[in-house]
Amino acid sequence: MEIKTFGVGDILNMKKNHACDKNAKQMLVLMAGSDVKIKCIGCGREMIVPRIKLEKSIKNVTRKEN
Repeated sequence: MEIKTFGVGDILNMKKNHACDKNAKQMLVLMAGSDVKIKCIGCGREMIVPRIKLEKSIKNVTRKEN
């Protein structure tokens, strides 16, 4: 299994859609640690998810531009 690395400001493209919309697959990372705080780009809902569970759901990571 490949370890996905991401940081604050990165956009995560998920394998499955968020419940708010059938096209909402992108999440913005707000806080990274053992638990990760993410925000749905579609509806704006914020949630805290354990890193291990989140890493299994990520398809790919889009890095923030400096």
